[in-house]
Amino acid sequence: MAKCSYCKSTILFGGTKDGDLVFCNDKCQEKGVVVRLASQLPEQLVQNQVSEIHQGSCPKCDGQGPIDVQTSYRVWSAILLTSWNSRPQICCRSCGVKSKIGDTVFCFFLGWWGFPWGLIMTPVQLIKNVAGMFSKPDPNQPSEALESVIRANMAANFLAQRQEQPAAA
Repeated sequence: MAKCSYCKSTILFGGTKDGDLVFCNDKCQEKGVVVRLASQLPEQLVQNQVSEIHQGSCPKCDGQGPIDVQTSYRVWSAILLTSWNSRPQICCRSCGVKSKIGDTVFCFFLGWWGFPWGLIMTPVQLIKNVAGMFSKPDPNQPSEALESVIRANMAANFLAQRQEQPAAA
């Protein structure tokens, strides 16, 4: 199974190819320009930014790091409609665990009510959240996910600045 080059979702069926990149939908493909630019950023510049954020304070609680990508998982259902997603955020482990607890409660009460996907995905999302509460990332090394998010943010900021320059002239 392929992974979306932009949002990293698993692509079960279909997807859109753009050169050597694969996207889950047209929306992610439009944002693919960020992925292309992100891969061209100077490695030292990216690593300095990653290190600064990883060792900095938490953007949510202003507590001490290490800071990394913490992902919680959510599902909700209503009869024949079920929606599930991953909710990554850059924060400290404590804030990440709080988000996982909140999404576990959310899933427990609102996930089961759809057939068949609510009954299937609710236990999956609950297990992912509970497992995430007990797994600890390496405090000395930023994750690949953190580097990927920071790289994409740097590329998006560069594109935004480039788009503002002609308007200012």
